[in-house]
Amino acid sequence: MKTNIFAFSLSIVICVSAHAELKWDQTMVELHPAASDKQAVAHFKYQNTGTKPVRFKSVRASCGCTAAQSQKEEVPPGEKGEVTATFNIGERTGTQVKTVNVETDDPQHTTTVLTLKAVIPQQLEITPTFVFWGQGEAPKPKTIVVRAAKEFPVKHLKVTSSSPDFQTKVEETGNGQFKIDIEPKETSRQIASTLTIQPEDSQKIFYATARITNAPAIQ
Repeated sequence: MKTNIFAFSLSIVICVSAHAELKWDQTMVELHPAASDKQAVAHFKYQNTGTKPVRFKSVRASCGCTAAQSQKEEVPPGEKGEVTATFNIGERTGTQVKTVNVETDDPQHTTTVLTLKAVIPQQLEITPTFVFWGQGEAPKPKTIVVRAAKEFPVKHLKVTSSSPDFQTKVEETGNGQFKIDIEPKETSRQIASTLTIQPEDSQKIFYATARITNAPAIQ
């Protein structure tokens, strides 16, 4: 009888001690991509510190601009691996935060949220991004100032108006700064134009808006 009790107790100890446990080096990664980078890639490393394999059920990114995948589908005890999250920067600037939800069969941590924080330099500072004239206002030029970041040297800007009713003139004022004068041909009717601003030798495109509104003329 004592032998049976001992065997039963031993089996309980073995069942309790045999477990899966996925430990992450870090669940938040901050990246500082260069102005010319098209992607930011975060590596989230892990290790199975338990005594049973851990299986990944799903790895899902929070938005379509981010792709995530696990290096392995199943992680044996003691083995290491990583989940990679690739963020497509596109035209985004400033601080971008993306998350990845990881689901496993680890009973202690079935769901883990991984966070990718990308601090993307603002290549151009455009002030203001919107200029307007009231109907009947004198069609005098208005100015947009463009400043380039120190790490993003710009020698020339190409500015295009989507409407022939607005004319643009670009002047370099030094130290990575430009002045864009926008002048409407007339202000008797409502007109809108999107201004496309593109640094020379760059795929990045920036935008501003010019518009004749139905507001009273500004004296």
